Amino acid sequence: MKRFLSVILSVALIFSCVAVGFSAFAQDTTTKFAVASDLHYVVPEEELEMINDKEPVFWFANRRAQLENESGFIIDEFLRQCAEDEDCEFVLIPGDLVNDGRIVVQQHIDVAAKLKKFEAETGKQVYVINGNHDNGAGENDFKYDDFIENYYEFGYAEAIETVEGECSYVAELNDDYRLIAVDSCDPTKSTEDGMTNAKVNWVIEQAEKAYADGKYPILMMHHNLLDHLPMQRILSRNFIVRNHTITAEKFANAGIKLVFTGHEHCSDAAVYTSALGNRIYDFANTSLTMYPLAYKIFSVTDDEITYESKEIDKIDVDALTSTVAGFPQEAIDMMNEDFNGVYAKQFFKAGIEYRLAKGMRMEEMGMEEGDPFYNLVYTAVTGLTDVLEKPLYGEGGIQEMAKEYNIEIPDSDYYNCWDVATELVGAHYAGSEDYDIQGTEVTIFLRAVALVLRSDLAAIADNTLLGAANMLLEKFGYEDGIADSITKLATDTFGGVSTVEYFLLALVSPLLIEFIADDDGVDDNNGTLPGYAVGGTDIAFGNISDRMQKIFEAIIAYVSYIIKVITRAIEVLPL
Repeated sequence: MKRFLSVILSVALIFSCVAVGFSAFAQDTTTKFAVASDLHYVVPEEELEMINDKEPVFWFANRRAQLENESGFIIDEFLRQCAEDEDCEFVLIPGDLVNDGRIVVQQHIDVAAKLKKFEAETGKQVYVINGNHDNGAGENDFKYDDFIENYYEFGYAEAIETVEGECSYVAELNDDYRLIAVDSCDPTKSTEDGMTNAKVNWVIEQAEKAYADGKYPILMMHHNLLDHLPMQRILSRNFIVRNHTITAEKFANAGIKLVFTGHEHCSDAAVYTSALGNRIYDFANTSLTMYPLAYKIFSVTDDEITYESKEIDKIDVDALTSTVAGFPQEAIDMMNEDFNGVYAKQFFKAGIEYRLAKGMRMEEMGMEEGDPFYNLVYTAVTGLTDVLEKPLYGEGGIQEMAKEYNIEIPDSDYYNCWDVATELVGAHYAGSEDYDIQGTEVTIFLRAVALVLRSDLAAIADNTLLGAANMLLEKFGYEDGIADSITKLATDTFGGVSTVEYFLLALVSPLLIEFIADDDGVDDNNGTLPGYAVGGTDIAFGNISDRMQKIFEAIIAYVSYIIKVITRAIEVLPL
């Protein structure tokens, strides 16, 4: 009888503990807050500096495509919008508050002053964490202690736990949610992550403590947790934490559902489902001061997480132009017409083009005349830049040029290939990409690549391998190069695309599709997701099966696409 009573009492005690745990989460109130990352504030210049003399309007567009002189006014507008939203309780900023924070202390001082003014006027709390542009461990760097001291009022004053020697901390957001802000930066390397096993374990420990105290944990860090590019860990490894899949598995099983990151400057929401069936969402945020000038508003309850993207569509243009001299009138008109959709986007496209074009200069590649492969590389790069810069249409344009190689460039409103390429890049940064692999933009881009391959290879052969023979033929009035003539003859006889080109298209298409079309089931900018109270931590064998099925489906789709493309090549091309 005593044993029976002991069992009854034990069961009662267990259920009472569980009831206490659930009662802590019983109040299903709405928590609304804003998230903006990578402010990259720069103290404005007195007068604009010439950067790109090829640009008729945006000759001041920098290689980062960042609105530096405008940054302070963009931050002011963002804070104004947050202040006007009465339901917005607090603001989260996942790093890179300033652009040159390791060496320019004034940038930190100015941003802190803006945030302090916002808190004083609204009573709304701002929480920050450092990014790779904010501090470092070098002798003359703005260090960890400096960062914490400067931004003490924005999370550190409220911290219930901190980590010595870094900027990580934990703070109560409200009665329902607890913030875990982790310093994910490497102190000595510019962009790489510094997510060590110790930091991962610290995050898990803090998440467990949050649940023990009846709070849901929200994670904020600068580096991405999940892939936001195809094979990001390979192609853009400095922007995502190391061992990210294992880390995501651990964080998800610790009960973390929301993660806010920056660094990549793209608006992209990604989801990971653990083997136990727990989902974790990584919201990578675009840079606030770079097209599309976006931030997100979250409304969170126990049952659902709703989010929407907001844009900075205006600033105080008069204040900007009175502070910084030299803006072209055409640029000012764009600002007043549509600051984000017209001005910021065109500035972005000009900056991206400048950056990529600069990277293709011989001196940037470390090559000088007289180097063994200088002529070969010069011919290839000149051919590429020629295709990118030439107008797409009209006499002597790319469309006309491509016809000589039996390549058809579709009609469009784009001016040149740079215009197309930067449009696709801009779509990735803006998020919710919906370009079709067979659409106009991608078709122009891929066929321009085919044109570059053919014309460049022919030009290299004519200029290097067949240079002497072509000079001899020129004396007899034959102006076209031998290799170029053979290439044009072959495409005229056998068609515009070779079997090899079909096969290469099949290989790269999955990367292109992931880059231009977001189909992971989670919208980047606007959507509703299950809240923290939805779902459990029971082992979900069905979930493991579903994940394996998706992997196999992706492999089958990939192989099927290659077979389909090769079959098409066999049908239309003589072998």
